[in-house]
Amino acid sequence: MDNALTPALHSGAARPSPDGMMGRLTAVPVKAMVMLTLGVAALAAVIAALAMWSRSGDYRVLYANLSDKDGGAILSQLSQMNVPYKHADGGNAILVPADKVHDVRLKLAQAGLPKGSTVGFELLDNARFGQTQFQERMTWQRALEGELARSIGALAAVQSARVHLALPQQNGFFREQQKPSASVLVQLHPGRVLERAQIAGIVHLVSASVPELTPKAVSVLDSSGTLLSGASGDGPTNGLDAQQLQYVQQLEASYVKRVIEIIEPIVGRDNVRATIAAEVDFAQSEATDELFKPNQGKEPAAVRSQQMSESTNGTGSAPSGVPGALSNQPPVPATAPLAGASAPLHSAAAGGGANASLRRDNVVNYEVDKTVRVTRNATGIIKRLNAAVVVNHRVVTDAKGKTTSTPLSADEVEKLTALVQESIGFSKERGDSVKLINAPFRTEVMPKIDAAPMWQQPWLIDLVRAAAVPAALVLVALLVVSGVIKPALKAAAGPTTGRQLNTVVADAPTATPAAALALSAPTADKQLTDARELAKQNPAAVAHIVRDWVSKDA
Repeated sequence: MDNALTPALHSGAARPSPDGMMGRLTAVPVKAMVMLTLGVAALAAVIAALAMWSRSGDYRVLYANLSDKDGGAILSQLSQMNVPYKHADGGNAILVPADKVHDVRLKLAQAGLPKGSTVGFELLDNARFGQTQFQERMTWQRALEGELARSIGALAAVQSARVHLALPQQNGFFREQQKPSASVLVQLHPGRVLERAQIAGIVHLVSASVPELTPKAVSVLDSSGTLLSGASGDGPTNGLDAQQLQYVQQLEASYVKRVIEIIEPIVGRDNVRATIAAEVDFAQSEATDELFKPNQGKEPAAVRSQQMSESTNGTGSAPSGVPGALSNQPPVPATAPLAGASAPLHSAAAGGGANASLRRDNVVNYEVDKTVRVTRNATGIIKRLNAAVVVNHRVVTDAKGKTTSTPLSADEVEKLTALVQESIGFSKERGDSVKLINAPFRTEVMPKIDAAPMWQQPWLIDLVRAAAVPAALVLVALLVVSGVIKPALKAAAGPTTGRQLNTVVADAPTATPAAALALSAPTADKQLTDARELAKQNPAAVAHIVRDWVSKDA
């Protein structure tokens, strides 16, 4: 019986299924087929998502710091171009895939976006036919404003700039012509300031670029509305402007630096604190003096001009009288008259017969000393300096590491005070004051800040965020394979093997144990699975085989 059954069993096991592949597929349970289909579809979706994420994961900044109007126009254009985009920095930056940044910028520039960018003389390249004189003048003004804004924006401290020019239309009447003016609004980088020389350079740049524009007609403002340029006009102003305040701050900071540099090497680093208040006079004054000095001293007076005149009036008569001693005497010497006066000159002749007068005038003008002195006081004169300096106690550390603090002596405090006075140029006549005290500094122990653990490090958080999506997709793929596809394949393979065993057992109900074992698969797991399936589907045949085995062994 065993020999007869064995060939039959072997021939049945080796013979292929009569139904073929289609028969095997139709023999798979419906539940297993549905699970297999869903698992394959889910796995394909995960693979597609991974491919899409790897292609669109690298984004770069397209534009940053855009206005709301330009940002909305760019997003609308990107939607029409079917270009994916993202927002960053709270909406201040627009990101697109890295491989499309340059193409998108060129296409947006062709569309005239962003419109908020500064334009210059390139406006003149697109001149339209039929423009009026007003349009040409406004185009020229816009181009000039744009070029000036570009030049000012090139400064390191300036983030952006806007220039407004007021160019009045000139007419034929010279007296009625108005002068141009300009206003400059600058937005500085955070933490940056413009120095006085830079502000003066901006004013000079704008005034030199516009004909007949004076520096006094140029105003420079920052983003907070503070006037950076000097006030117009030559008269004194009430209070201090931004430049004057900045000058006072720089002056005080320079004095504080001098004090610290001279005291710190003596008392040690971080053992001195100093502050200095400076009163500066920015008033402008001018005085003119005229001094007259009379002609005094031993030096002769300087003659500026002299005028002399002489005149004679009347006619002389011939000598008369008895000749003798009296008539033969010479005439009496004449007496010169005073300056500006006239005196008649009578010629003494014998018998007094002469009748004539002589007049002389002499006018002399002398130079008078005159001194003209013009005094013009300079602006920014220091009126008073008040200095306050605090020096820490002397800290000494012994060999055992114990730290002690001792105050400075009165002689040391006096010497340090003298050094401070010399460093700031102390003037008693000016009313300066210097106060230096010695006091212990309070040292507060700062709590130790522990380093953040590894799981809170920013680089690790960024790495986890970048790897979260692909890791999640891979995990989903593993779950689909292990939980759906693999059970479905096992369920599809189980019934076919059980059916084949059932057919063979039905054909050979009297099979021996050796022949029954030949029906099993090559592996132990496969044999156990087939035996269980056979017991479930045909328990009567399995019981018959077991009973036959027991009877044979007995």
